Order: sequence, then C-alpha cells, then structure tokens
Amino acid sequence: MTNSPYDVVIVGGGVAGTALLYALARFTDLKRVALIEKYAQVAAVNSRATNNSQTIHCGDIETNYSLEKALKVRQSAQLLVRYAEQLPAAQRDQMIHRFPKMVLGVGAEECAFLRHRYEVFKPHFTQMQLLEKSQIAAIEPHVVLVDGRERPEELVALAVLEDYTAINYGVLAQSFVEQAQASDKTVDLKLGNPVQTIEPIGDRYRVTTATETMTARFVVVSAGGHSLLFAHRMGIGLEYSCLPVAGNFYFTPQVLNGKVYTVQNDKLPFAAIHGDPDITVPGKTRFGPTALPLPLLERNNLHTLIDYLEVLKLDQTVAGVLLDLLKVGDIRNYILKNIAFEVPMLNRRLFLRDARKIVPSLQLADLEFAQGIGGVRPQLIDRSQRQLILGQADIDPGNGIRFNITPSPGATTCLGNAEQNLLRIQEYLGCAFDRSWFTADQPLDQPLSVG
Repeated sequence: MTNSPYDVVIVGGGVAGTALLYALARFTDLKRVALIEKYAQVAAVNSRATNNSQTIHCGDIETNYSLEKALKVRQSAQLLVRYAEQLPAAQRDQMIHRFPKMVLGVGAEECAFLRHRYEVFKPHFTQMQLLEKSQIAAIEPHVVLVDGRERPEELVALAVLEDYTAINYGVLAQSFVEQAQASDKTVDLKLGNPVQTIEPIGDRYRVTTATETMTARFVVVSAGGHSLLFAHRMGIGLEYSCLPVAGNFYFTPQVLNGKVYTVQNDKLPFAAIHGDPDITVPGKTRFGPTALPLPLLERNNLHTLIDYLEVLKLDQTVAGVLLDLLKVGDIRNYILKNIAFEVPMLNRRLFLRDARKIVPSLQLADLEFAQGIGGVRPQLIDRSQRQLILGQADIDPGNGIRFNITPSPGATTCLGNAEQNLLRIQEYLGCAFDRSWFTADQPLDQPLSVG
C-alpha cells in the first residue's frame, strides 16, 4: 500500500533521527514527516543508556579535540542543555544530570600538556579550572589518596565543576518524539518496521518496509553503520568502507563523584579510559571503554555480520589502510592489548592496570565486567584517501537524500546535526526554516514564525 507522500522520511530512531524529527515538526513549515525504526522502540541501539558513556561532550576535557572542534561541539552541547532546561523539571531531571568532570594528567609530560592546554582553552571555556593535586583530592579523593596518603606521581587536572555533564540519550530520544507528535503536523512514527529498500522514483523516493510502501520528497538515513549499507545499495558512497569498533566497560563500587577522563594519545583513534557515574546504576562507577574492532554493525546482533561484510567491501585498498594502522606502534600495541582484554583470567588484571591510572587503590575484586554494556561505533574508512575518518560523517549526493553516520560525539551533536540536515532540506525543498532557536537563547514555547 502506498500512502500520501511525506515531505521527509527519516530512517533510524536513535537520538540523531529523533532530534531531526523534532526539529522538522517544530521549526519548519513542512506538514508531513515520518520516522521509521526497525525496533519496537526508539533509541534501542547505540542511543540506549547502557550503550554509550552518557556524556555531554563539550570539548573542554576531551584532549583529542582541537580548540576549533571543541568550540563547535560545545555549541551543539549547549543546544541539548537548552532543550532539556525548558522541559518540566521532572522530565529534565530524568534526562540530564550535574556531576563534576575533569581530565587528569599523570606524570610530568601529561601535566605540562594540560597546563599549556589550560592557557589556550581558558579564554573560551571560562568555567574551566586548573586543579593541583590537593585540589583534585578535595573533589575526587580516591584519585589522589591511597591508604590516606597522596600517590607519588605529579598530578594536575582541567576541571568543570558546575555544569550538566551526563545525559540519558534514550530518555532524550523519547522526549524528541513526544514533542514532535505534540505539534500540529502529521508526524508518523513507524516502529518495528525494518526498511527493505530505498529507491528514487522521479523527483521522490520510494521507501519500502515489510508492511508498507511510502514516498517522500526527501529522505534522511540516520542508522549508524547501516546508513552506509543503505547508501552502498543505492550506489552512493562507494568510496567509503567501515570499521566498527566495540567498547566494553567494567563496574566498580562508587569510587568517583563525577567524570574523570585521562589524556588522549593523539596517535590513537580511540577514546582513552575514563571513569563515570552510571546514571542507570546508582552506587557504581563505570570504567572504560576498551576498544575492539568487531565485525558487526550492531552489538550482540549476529545478523548484522552479513551486513558488515557487505559494507566492508574488503579489497586491496581497505586492507592497505588496516595494515597501515597496524604499522603504527601505538595503535598496534593498543589493539593487541584490547584483544587481550577479551581473554578470560587475563582481562580483568590487564584492565585493572589501566583503571589504576585514575583510582590507584582499586583492587581486582573491585572490578566487575559490565555485561551487556557498550555499543558499536562505525568508523569510516576513506578508500580514496586511504585513511580512517575520525568522528562523524555525512554522505550527501545533493539529490534529496542524506546519510548520517555519527559515532561519538554524534549523540551530543544530535541537534547540531539536525540543524545541518534542515539547512540541506530547506535548500532542496524550498521550505521555511526558523533557525533562530539554534542561534540564540529563544524559549521553546515561542510561536513558530514560519509558513
């Protein structure tokens, strides 16, 4: 059955897809939009609270971010907070949380690096503080003290102590849907409905699922690694391959009051270990992630092995990129160590050494593998440039379809990405788009000034 055409169809019900659904309903004059999600609920994969670090990334303590990238990510993070703060208090408090956060430098080299970074970042991140060892101990005593005595290494930290730092992205995604459906637009939510094909039909696209066929003037595919799979099946983005990276975590008793990150090795394209309060498991601290290439587009879903093999497009170029990564000593050693993290009897002992960089008093008995925790991030490989692409990416052939592939910090930037998608939709469809909320502090209840 073919329904009346939609203005926009979104494929994928994670936080990125639902953010776009909300933005379309709230800030444009388009009348008919739909979101299709293969699972029976939104945020069922990487946006689920158990499958990510629950962090609002602002660029202040992520040492792999340049100042330019940090400022850009912070703009999107501020949109998240602005959205949440204008919800009723009960909804807001389910969604976002205040914890102190810091990035910890251990040893002379890392401390010197953070002191220099502080001078560069402080004019732009005015809440940032430079903490010496005794000041760190006042906020995170277990980071500094072992049996009541200070650990011997030189320590310094860059910290933000009064800010929203944690978020439940699953709750956020559900809120986006509720807000979108409360508008006066036709906003159709099609759950438990896997997309089978997307085909161009004249100046529109035909989207076919197991139960129905619909048409749309514009399609946005926001489905993690499956975005690239859909693109390839349409002959788009064939210059890209995919390297899915899975993250594992460990729980300990509550040894941290807030988020404690460590300095990123700039030779590694993966996150450094950090410790976080888990907002879904009170009384525990979550440490991680480990990072292991995994031939699945979704964690714990063996059916996506076939999808991965299709999207990998393994050839001499892709194999060359992977071999080049292994030639870098830091990357090779990191991958080997993360493989060892999967070996029974060895894994906890190895991970304990890393976790002790943050909390030196941790014991083996304190570590509990976080079963079922952690997702998969689809890192793109650019076959033409023969390199791994870090961060998020979009494929846009300019003909009414976009493919969003958004590993970290994609969840934080969901509203920023929605804004960019809306700009492309506006350009292609000629619709009105009230951008003022994205660029200035504007109450959400202000009447929509479009159409």
